[in-house]
Parts: sequence; structure tokens; C-alpha cells
Amino acid sequence: MEGRIRVGLLKSVGHGFSGPVRPSADADTRSRAGFFNPDVRFRGGESMERAWSRNWPHGVPRTIDYPKTSVAGILSRAARASPDAVATQFYGARLSYREIDEAASRFAGGLRRIGVRAGDRVSLLMPNCPQFVIAFFGVLRAGGIVVQTNPLYTPRELEEMYRDAGVETVVTVDLFFKNAAKAKGNTGIKRVVVTDIKEYLPGLLAALYPIKKKKDHGKIVIPEEPWVHWFQDLLASEPLVEEPGDLNDVAVLQYTGGTTGTPKGAMLTHRNLVVNATQLIAWFPGLKQAQEKFLCAIPFFHVYGLTVALLGPITIAATMILHPNPREIEPIMKLITKTRPAVFPGVPTMYVAIVNHPNVSNYDLNSIRACVSGAAPLPPEVRRKFEAITGGKLVEGYGLTEASPVTHCNPIFGEYREGIGMPLPDTDAKLVDVETGSREVGVGESGELAIHGPQVMKGYWNRPEETAKVITRDGWLLTGDVAVMDEDGRFKIVDRKKDMIIASGYNVYPREVEDILFEHPSVRQAAVIGVPDAYRGESVKAFLVLKDGATATEAEIVAFCREKLAPFKVPKQVEFVKELPMTLVGKVLRRALREKESAKPGA
Repeated sequence: MEGRIRVGLLKSVGHGFSGPVRPSADADTRSRAGFFNPDVRFRGGESMERAWSRNWPHGVPRTIDYPKTSVAGILSRAARASPDAVATQFYGARLSYREIDEAASRFAGGLRRIGVRAGDRVSLLMPNCPQFVIAFFGVLRAGGIVVQTNPLYTPRELEEMYRDAGVETVVTVDLFFKNAAKAKGNTGIKRVVVTDIKEYLPGLLAALYPIKKKKDHGKIVIPEEPWVHWFQDLLASEPLVEEPGDLNDVAVLQYTGGTTGTPKGAMLTHRNLVVNATQLIAWFPGLKQAQEKFLCAIPFFHVYGLTVALLGPITIAATMILHPNPREIEPIMKLITKTRPAVFPGVPTMYVAIVNHPNVSNYDLNSIRACVSGAAPLPPEVRRKFEAITGGKLVEGYGLTEASPVTHCNPIFGEYREGIGMPLPDTDAKLVDVETGSREVGVGESGELAIHGPQVMKGYWNRPEETAKVITRDGWLLTGDVAVMDEDGRFKIVDRKKDMIIASGYNVYPREVEDILFEHPSVRQAAVIGVPDAYRGESVKAFLVLKDGATATEAEIVAFCREKLAPFKVPKQVEFVKELPMTLVGKVLRRALREKESAKPGA
């Protein structure tokens, strides 16, 4: 599933931000009409200060006066404030905020010219590239709804999503045109807009790229059909500067749940996304307007990349250094060395790969002031090793698609504790008993994490019943994640409720076992599931990918775990595999492992 993320932040020693910014006094006490004060909960007429509000880091406002603008409006604001600041850097080619803003308006005009109307759903089938940024804001400026789409989806997966969302227009790079065209035959697709990566490459690379593309992908034929349009032709249109008027209108359909069941489109409104991008940047006191650089290798089509790597940087007119493939670790390290970004959103698998890369010492990574890790839990051992290499501090946080996505984070400045940290400004959280959800649990007790805040989604697209299962009548979002809270209001995720293993009547949380497995010197990647056990009900099985050249036996792994885990948590089976099933952004698909296990003879 692309829905649950954990977020981490790394601030390298010697490369701190320009210093915390103290909010004004009225920022600490301002109450917003139509919303609650997150520092106080009212129960039976008595107020109770939330523990985390006493422990927020210096410089982070307790509440925020959010821009009253659409998502497209944050680009307009950046272009007005810093027109000449570099917005995108793509293999050396740069576009300013003025250029991106103008291109988005022309693209919006082009979409209107070919038949796209307000409220229409438009799929973006692209990796991180300047065309994605232009098209994303162009769709919104035309009043459309962006349907975030993984470009590696098969035609069958595209058809399922397009039918559910009612997509009529697809914007794609030519590499993925074939799949979009196949999906068109079984959906309501009326038009496909095609672009070529070379259109935004610098001169020599633009000349060489067609040779490499043909070598890697063969000849790509784009037919001359009335329903096929070219990206550059749309950019020749008269600009459209209209923006949606109602901030509660849906801006993005972000599909989630695909790894656990039927995918559902989370309806993220303009207000949801603008609020969360603003909350996130507020958690980074001292970031400078039009002076920061973000390395954007995490896909924009993922909700994590959308807010952390695209919308967040634009709110401060930062430079987005684009890289289309998050799995190309050595090119990413080269890019950091060459371009000197300050902020680096990533996923745990990227940090694992960097930690274990044989050439990591050859690259200068000390420009990084903040590394953001999301999409999956970040094992403590990986954090420790990454800190040892970088000399920095890695801090974990939390979010989910249905909350746009970030809700919690550890402070960048101040004491670090294992866990996901504290709720962001204007975000409330509580833990309820896992069985019924009717009782709020106390400090130190585990319970399902529930979220309340302005970043919580409007609901699932055309699925009111599913919406009612996760959003209560009083607006609390039930995350399905099990957590505990300490006396200072810091939260720690125990694991996903549905992934919990029950062995001999005891609850076993896969993450705890996986964290221990990561500590073994031979283990590169680890995933744990529950498998049927005639005696225990379920027992723990571990799937391991070993480091290159490393060896280990099942008995050795079991003995290692016995030293660190209670007997009922120790894996009873260990399977060594070449790779783990993962989403493009590096989240292990435990469901795929369970399906594989159940398909075995005698299972």
C-alpha cells in the first residue's frame, strides 16, 4: 500500500539550518475559526493540555495561519515572490519559477482547448521530470483533478484505476504510451497527451538521449490519431490563469490500499494539501525563502513525494533537483556531490543501499542538512549506521495517504527518542483500544492511532461505506496502526493492526522482529509475516535478503534472535530470498509474501 508512511529527518553536524525562528506571540495563541485549539481537549467541561504541546521544539508555531489559496496558487505565490529563483534542475537544465508558472498556465489553456473541463480527472503517468511539475499544476489550474498514477502499472492495473476514477485524459511520457493506449480500449479515456523526456534535457544530452532510449526500449511509435496530443502543442496555447474557487474541492485522487485490498482513491482537497505542505515546512525552522535545494528522487506520484518533495519546496520557492529513478543509488550520490542539495527525501531502502554501498566514501554528501525517510519504517540499526557515516541525526516521523500525508514527526532540534515523534501543529491524536475503538487508552498502553486535523482527507472516492470505516462521525481518522504514547506526548508505532501476528495467544508485531533482524551483520533486508501453526495458531516466519558476499544459516539467525527477543517472537522459519516484493517507493509487500506462503503445497 502507498498509504502509510513513516518520515525521518536528518540534520548533518556542521550543516545546521540558519537557526530556529521564534513565532510571534499571537501565533502561539491564535485560534482558527471552525477548528479546534490543538493544545487543549475538552472532556466533561474540563480542559486537558496535550502533553506534546509542552514539548514542541523552539521555533515551531503551535498553530499556523494557512494561506487561503488553492494548490495551484502556491506556485503562483512562489513565482510572484521569487520569479527568477530556480524551480527545477533536471540533468543540468534549469527552469525558473516564472517559467514553470507560465508553462503551467499555457498547459491549462491547452487542456481546455482539447476538451478538459473543471472536475475532470486527469492521470499523470510520468516519473519525476519538469513535465510532471508543469502538468500537475496545469491540470489544477484548469480546474481538473489529478489522479496520481504509478508509471510502472500494467494495463490491467491502469484500467482498474481509470474506471474507478472516471479518468478521461492521460498525460504520459512516450515510454509508457503503450500501456496507456492499451488501457484506453477498456476505459473511458478520450485523449492522451504525450511528451518526450528529451524535451527538457540540456543540448548534448537531448541529442544523445534518443540513441539510449532506442537501445533500452526499442522503437517507440506514437500513432497519428485524433485522440493523441503532444505536450509541446498544448504549451503553445493561450494561458489560462483561472484557479478553483472552493478550497474544499478535490485536488488529487491518491490511490491507496492496493497492497491490502481493492485500491481506493483518497480525496485530498486543495486545503488538505496546502495545509500539510505548510505544516511540514513549519517543522523545519530556519529554511530560507528561495535559497534551499531539495533532491527530489522520491516519486511525485506517491503521496509522500507529492507533499514532501514537490509541494513543500514550492511553498518556499526552493530548487527541486529532479531524478527520475529512486533506485539508482550511485547516480543519486553523484548528483548530491555535484548539485549540493540541502534536503533529501528518501525511503529506507535508499538509506540501506547508501549505507551498504561499497563506494559511499567516494562521494561528498555533507551538503545534506535534512534527509527525510518515508513510505516504510526506518529500522534503528539503519539509522545508527547512517548516522555513523554522515555524522548527522536521523529522526523518524509518521503519516498516511488519508492525511495528505504527514501527521507526526520528531523535532529536528532537541532530544531524539525512538518513535514517530509528536503531532504537527494543528494536529490532534489519540489512541483507542484495538478491539472496539470505543475507549481511549492511557499513557504507555498500546492502541489504534486516531488523527484529527485539517490535513485529513475528504473521504474515499465514491466509497462512502469505506469512508465511514476510517473516519468517525466526529472527524477522527482511524489509521489502523497500533502505537503507544509516553508521558511527554511522543508516539511510537508498534505495527499495523492487520499485520499483527498472534502466537500462542501473544501479540507479535512484525516490525519489532524486523528491527532485530536488521541488526544482524549479514542481513540487508528483512520482512516478517505470520504463518499458520497447528500448535501456536500462528508462528513467525522471516524472509531475508543477505548482503553481497555475506552468508548466514537459518540456525544462526534463530540463535541471534533468541538473544534479543522473547521466545514467542523468535522466527520459527527463515527463508533466504534474492529480493523482497516491494512497491516502487520501497515498501515491502507483506501481503505478497503471505500469498506466496499460502500457495505452497500443504499450506
